[in-house]
Amino acid sequence: MKTRLLTLLVAVMCYAPPAAAAERHMMQPRVPANKLVEARALTSPLSNSPEVIEQGKAVYHGKGTCFTCHGADGDGKGPGGAKLNPTPRNFQHHGFWRHRTEGELFWVIKHGSPGTGMIGFGQVLSDEEIWALIQYERTFAGSHGPGMMGHREGMRPGNMGGREGMGHRGRQGGKDE
Repeated sequence: MKTRLLTLLVAVMCYAPPAAAAERHMMQPRVPANKLVEARALTSPLSNSPEVIEQGKAVYHGKGTCFTCHGADGDGKGPGGAKLNPTPRNFQHHGFWRHRTEGELFWVIKHGSPGTGMIGFGQVLSDEEIWALIQYERTFAGSHGPGMMGHREGMRPGNMGGREGMGHRGRQGGKDE
C-alpha cells in the first residue's frame, strides 16, 4: 500500500501541468521586501480614460514588448516566457489583481523583478508610459475586478475609490471571461 501511494505521489508531482507551478507563486509579491512600502505608496497620476488605455495598449504591443512574455491576451503564455521559471504573470488571473497595488506593478515594470525573467524597463519607458501600460493591463482582469489596485490609506483592499468597475471592460475586444 505504501509503495502504491508513493508511486502515485511521485507521478502526480512529475506530471503536474506547468500552470500548477506558476499558480503557486501567484500571490507572492515580486517587489523586494525592503521596497514594498515605498512601492505600495505609489499611485497613478493618470485616469482610466479610453485614450490612456489605448496609449498603454500601444506600449504593451510595441515599445514595451510585454506581449512577448505575457502573451497578446495577457495570459502569461507568450513565446518568450515559455522557458522562464517562474512563468510570467497572468494578468487574467483574479489573484494577480486582488493581491497587489498599482504601485507594486509600477515598481516591477520600472525596476524589474529579482529572481525572475522580468527585467526593468525604466530606461526604455517613461513613467507616464508605465502608468498607461498598467491601465491597459487592468483590462485583462475581466469580471474579476481590480482588487487592491489603487489602494489608498484608509481604504479596504478591493475598494477602488474613484476607480470602481475597472474590471467591466474585460479582455481585448471587450469580452469578459
